[in-house]
Amino acid sequence: MLLATQLERVFILKDKGQDITLTDPEPRWSVEAVLNFYANTYPILTTAKVSAPIIRNDMIEYKLESVMGTKG
Repeated sequence: MLLATQLERVFILKDKGQDITLTDPEPRWSVEAVLNFYANTYPILTTAKVSAPIIRNDMIEYKLESVMGTKG
């Protein structure tokens, strides 16, 4: 018997060299809606780009990376 399950999404935010794992607030939302949801907490997400999803540990992993350059 083949069992189809929907994989859980997880969003990995890279901020100041740290990986922050964000859970999926609503599986029916688009990735953009999830970014908007978390943008209040993590303003860096307003300019983030989303990498292609990777399936790892039975989860769909999206990497969120800021396109803003770092000041140095």
